[in-house]
Amino acid sequence: MKGPATVGAFLLSFLMRASALEIRDIAALTGISTTSGVILGHPAPNRTGVTEFLGIPYAASTNGSRRWLPPQRFTSNVTFNASTYSQQGPSCPANIAGTVAFPNKTAQFDRIFLAFTTQGGNAQSEDCLSANIWVKGEPKRGNSKPVLVFFPGGRWNTGGSKSLFYSGQCLADAEDVIVVTINYRLNIFGFPGTPGIQQNAGLLDQRIALEWLRDNVAVFGGDSDRITVFGQSAGSVSVAYLAYAYPDDPIVAGYIMESGTPHSWMPLTPEIAAQHWYNASSTLGCGTSGDVLSCMQSKNTSEVLAAFAKVPFDPTSALYQPQFQPVEDNITVFHDYSALAAAGKFAKLPLLIGNNDFESGFYQIAAFATAKPFNATQQEIFNLEAFTCASAIEASARTSQNVTVYRYRYFGDFANLQLFPNSSTYHGSELEMIFGTAEDVSGIPNTAVEDKMSAYFMKVWGAFARDPENGLSNLGWPRYQNSSASTLVRLGYNDEVEPKFVPPSTSDAQCPVLGGAVDLGKGAM
Repeated sequence: MKGPATVGAFLLSFLMRASALEIRDIAALTGISTTSGVILGHPAPNRTGVTEFLGIPYAASTNGSRRWLPPQRFTSNVTFNASTYSQQGPSCPANIAGTVAFPNKTAQFDRIFLAFTTQGGNAQSEDCLSANIWVKGEPKRGNSKPVLVFFPGGRWNTGGSKSLFYSGQCLADAEDVIVVTINYRLNIFGFPGTPGIQQNAGLLDQRIALEWLRDNVAVFGGDSDRITVFGQSAGSVSVAYLAYAYPDDPIVAGYIMESGTPHSWMPLTPEIAAQHWYNASSTLGCGTSGDVLSCMQSKNTSEVLAAFAKVPFDPTSALYQPQFQPVEDNITVFHDYSALAAAGKFAKLPLLIGNNDFESGFYQIAAFATAKPFNATQQEIFNLEAFTCASAIEASARTSQNVTVYRYRYFGDFANLQLFPNSSTYHGSELEMIFGTAEDVSGIPNTAVEDKMSAYFMKVWGAFARDPENGLSNLGWPRYQNSSASTLVRLGYNDEVEPKFVPPSTSDAQCPVLGGAVDLGKGAM
């Protein structure tokens, strides 16, 4: 039996722990005053020293008569509870297919594939324009932390911020940067191709999200002059589009492009996009003339998704490309990015750009699921056209305008992230390194080398965010040059954490022969 002194010590210890928890909870729930209202957060589940704010609305609902139109600013003075995952916000509408019966897939295949290709299993709604924010320590104006804003990929047709891949808590904790992820409209809802209206609503969503951060990130302790935007795949191309669409008002201080550039594929022409739109409108009984838009706006979300699913794919040399995706409008998306790059018509800000060694390892699954041929030769050309050479073209265009560029190629291949034998460094496999989420995604512990690799990735992304111009030079990285100099950075080569510096020709030797072709690369985005 415990004596009075023991009981007293126990009670004192308990009260001290309870008091500490109460103080931490009060700090998290004090509320951050933004243009979207007073935002309440909470301690992140795996990094309790990080406060996360989930599902913050950055723009107004796009339901009903606002469907397919540019986003509108959202303002509120009410309190918004952004402190639970159920509050992370609904995903933007998409058709989710589920997993694939791929031959010889690993035990973790389904976990990884579903986390990467779906939207976290949460509800879908057209009121989906929201952001998630992670801040280490007490969110406080005046801290002036650098900000990393992530655009998820998904071929502009699926995906969203609620994924195990994209939790920002580990990155925020490791590098003391503010991490932000966003949702934006997808597929026919974000890229309808509707004649007579402003195109590419999904890209406009991304822009207004950056405007919201510019106006509000200081109250979370962020530095609005040090916002870096990064993205993967379609999200990476979206990052590039921003630089060309807003050269004089970029908002951001630097760009990071992972596995995707404007040279990876060709956007839809207005004519082809309109054909797809009218195909869907005819399916829904709205015809192809008269007030088609209002008729389509009167249909419910599930009806539109069902009609979108029936629109035929355009012919491609290998993988199918989505029917609804960015459209050339010469405002947000342009026809000839090589000409624009040569003329220097982009925001001349520092760039970190790269791709993975075997991107097609993931796309083999898409080919299998759609019964498309995708042999080894096609895969090699696909990797070059959509990723390696596309990255080389964009990097060289920037350096020719005296812009600071750092370029990487990633080779890491870890057992818990393998999808099938020899899946290698497939499309998206760098994301768990950057966000520190490999164990959460796979359900299998990391190796010691994998943990070190992830820590190094976070260090690189954090250094670039703190100082896009010189941060990576301070880590020993060379500025990229399209020459024989060793300025291409190999990451994870032979499972080594320390970077290796090699000439670009080690990756790009076959690119001149291709001449910028994207015939096989079309299905990547």
